[in-house]
Amino acid sequence: MILLLWDNAITPTLTIHSIYMNEEQKRLKDSAWKKWGPYVSDRQWGTVREDYSADGDAWNYITHEMARSKTYRWGEEGIAGICDSLQLLCFSVALWNKKDPIIKERYYGLSNPEGNHGEDVKELYYYLDNTPTHSYMKMLYKYPQQEYPYAWLLEENKRRTRNDPEFELIDTGVFEHNDYFDVFIEYAKNAADDILIKITVNNRGGNDAALNVLPTVWFRNRWAWGYTGYKPQISQDSDGVMSVYHEDLGQLWLKAENNPASLFCDNETNTQKLYNYNDGKQFFKDGINDHVTKNAATINLNKTGTKAAFNYDINVPAGQSTTIRLRLTADAKKGFDDFDAIFNARVTEADAFYKDIIQDQKDADRVLIQRQAFAGMLWSKQFYHYNIHQWVNGDPAEPTPPVERKNGRNVQWQHLNTRDIISMPDKWEYPWFAAWDLAFHSLALSTIDMDFAKNQLMLLIRDWYMHPNGQLPAYEWEFGDANPPVHAMAAWKIYLKDKASNGGKGDTYFLERVFHKLMLNFTWWVNRKDASGKNVFEGGFLGLDNIGVFDRNTVLPGGEHLEQVDGTGWMAMYSLNLMAMAAELANDNKAYVDIASKFFEHFIYIAGAMASMGADNQGLWDDEDGFFYDQLRLEDNSTEKMKVRSIVGLIPLFAVEVLEDLDVVNNPIFKDRFKWFEDNRPDLASLVSRWDQKGTDNKHLISLLRRYRMKSLLKYMLDENEFLSPHGIRSVSKYHLNNPYSVNINGMTFSMRYIPAESDSGLFGGNSNWRGPIWMPVNYMIIESLYRFHEYYGDDFKVECPTGSGNFMNLKEVGDEIYTRISRIFLKDADGNRAVFGTNTKIQTDPNFKDNILFHEYFDGDNGKGIGASHQTGWTGLIANCFN
Repeated sequence: MILLLWDNAITPTLTIHSIYMNEEQKRLKDSAWKKWGPYVSDRQWGTVREDYSADGDAWNYITHEMARSKTYRWGEEGIAGICDSLQLLCFSVALWNKKDPIIKERYYGLSNPEGNHGEDVKELYYYLDNTPTHSYMKMLYKYPQQEYPYAWLLEENKRRTRNDPEFELIDTGVFEHNDYFDVFIEYAKNAADDILIKITVNNRGGNDAALNVLPTVWFRNRWAWGYTGYKPQISQDSDGVMSVYHEDLGQLWLKAENNPASLFCDNETNTQKLYNYNDGKQFFKDGINDHVTKNAATINLNKTGTKAAFNYDINVPAGQSTTIRLRLTADAKKGFDDFDAIFNARVTEADAFYKDIIQDQKDADRVLIQRQAFAGMLWSKQFYHYNIHQWVNGDPAEPTPPVERKNGRNVQWQHLNTRDIISMPDKWEYPWFAAWDLAFHSLALSTIDMDFAKNQLMLLIRDWYMHPNGQLPAYEWEFGDANPPVHAMAAWKIYLKDKASNGGKGDTYFLERVFHKLMLNFTWWVNRKDASGKNVFEGGFLGLDNIGVFDRNTVLPGGEHLEQVDGTGWMAMYSLNLMAMAAELANDNKAYVDIASKFFEHFIYIAGAMASMGADNQGLWDDEDGFFYDQLRLEDNSTEKMKVRSIVGLIPLFAVEVLEDLDVVNNPIFKDRFKWFEDNRPDLASLVSRWDQKGTDNKHLISLLRRYRMKSLLKYMLDENEFLSPHGIRSVSKYHLNNPYSVNINGMTFSMRYIPAESDSGLFGGNSNWRGPIWMPVNYMIIESLYRFHEYYGDDFKVECPTGSGNFMNLKEVGDEIYTRISRIFLKDADGNRAVFGTNTKIQTDPNFKDNILFHEYFDGDNGKGIGASHQTGWTGLIANCFN
């Protein structure tokens, strides 16, 4: 087989390694091995799809307090949860330390209105290992032995303001004296329907400590909504064995070693508790919780139900561990004799798989970070089910939804009907897909599972996702919002990567399917997001949330609208991506020649729109500053530059394509169209790179940026007093720390300044911040673009890096320098500390903490500390590719 690795950071220079096919790679050829996986969400409560309120207040319709008693409509949640690919049956681990008021069967966190920076999980858990087929998985949950401080976390975070740091679980001191359990949960598959489960409880404290470990199995409730009368069953088969039967899964057994007690209830809503009425049912979803914590008569003594748990009531000696073993299997004869041998084999095979992936990497710390990043990517897969037509109109057996729903959120997306395994940004804070996140996830996942990466890109362009008008769904809170159009970029890069790994044979079937749907999406952008018809695009937040001076989704009262550099820059990149795809497909089908020419033409006109045009300087480029700025188009058609130096102004760097000389000479797409613009529209031809001038190795460059403009942008970007931090490129220039930008619109003053960490603005959610921190995806795009420019310009073209240092580098070296800086977020420094951990001594130095990595949503622009969603291994997982 052929394995593809990236030589340096995220460079497009590829090395092909011919190797044997290891056991995990063989399993990847058999889809049955992915039937079971970590597809259970970390949080289902507080999601839009579970919200049936009149006012769309998802955070309060089902709260964490209600979650243990309320049956979900669309999905399930749990700690270290696994399920089948249709989420018919789920398994997860619950715990009780004998002190908490409730058992720990789901992660605790604050809702968006409760946290001082929005929603925030208040737990410590780590994804340590996983393989693409989930043949082996390992994670760690840290559980305090003293009472969990639910009330304290809630009250203290409510007390704090946006300008204060978040109050985290570790800040309460519950881990200070090591009075906690490290609970390692591991899975190893013997076959597609034979899953071994190992729970190892380490007592890190100095005293013996008691604990209830409750491995729990349950069926997702599909029978309560009025579509089917079938109700599956879990029952006691014998001591230590549960019989688990579903007509679609067949007969399974959950076997537990050492004959623990078993507890049964039903996955039904406790209507008496939540709504003060009796629906006639006897056993409820919270039955096991109430029985364990209160000794209540809330379990079915007949040992049958749709939810069940084994109850291991154990005492773990100080400093020692206890191991619990279970097996979920379709083979009644399977026991525990071969358990350890199978586990050892899967661990060895996982090591072999990643050794082949990471074989060129010698640094042990880099290998550790990379493997945990891949683990986080794979643990973040989730079963995502949402039928908006049913959600809007209600279910036959349930009360009719309030009439307000007919005009509420996502009502224009009633074609959307999902039931898929999707890579999530963060299964607690963002347990729903986001369009541009998913494109970056696919780039990282393609290194370890190319087929799954392609599958993820294909999902959002399927008929039951993509809107009939061509728009891609953005995210659950507002599918009609717009995310940056990066799908084509990801598809093109993955196609080239796959082609290189297969001896130059590309998957044109994949490319053609993606291309045709993306043409529809491109047309949607042109028709819906170019208000003036002048190739200058809007788009609102475009995923960058509060990076602007004011809410970029706002319709201004005077008829003004914002012309966005990022929207326009993304569309220039989109044009080049589709042009390159069409040119590739034209090799086998000449019908694509005209289409490629069409997208090249789009690119040229977008380039013209971004430039300064005429005496009124109405383009997006500012000659005075040498930077791209958004501009406000006023009612009288005049413009006002929004002179904020932000990542928005760097996005034009991303619109770059490098062509071989033969591509230009032999392809009329380029040869004829280039010549036409030179002869007929020299004003436009002069705005972009000189495609007719050969660079290194006779290559041709197509880019929005001529040398002068690129050098001007890089001067700002590489200035350590502006964008360049010790840990990567900031999202807003540090210049605005002491020089806030303000603008007056219709008598209202809006302003913004550089903020390195959490936002002081609530423009878009409580925890969104693009006003200074470092974000992995835009750093990835910057590095990739610099490498592409270097392909053309070669080693002789140099810029000062850092600005003012007197040190000059070629563009590849600049990309490497940024790569080195973002790597410092995670790598140990000379003192053994990791920037991502901040100043917390316990996490930095304790051997049971310091090598467990969290891949945050974004990072402090001054010191690199991880902030935002704590498990956003989605696009932050791109760091795994950097280490190859």
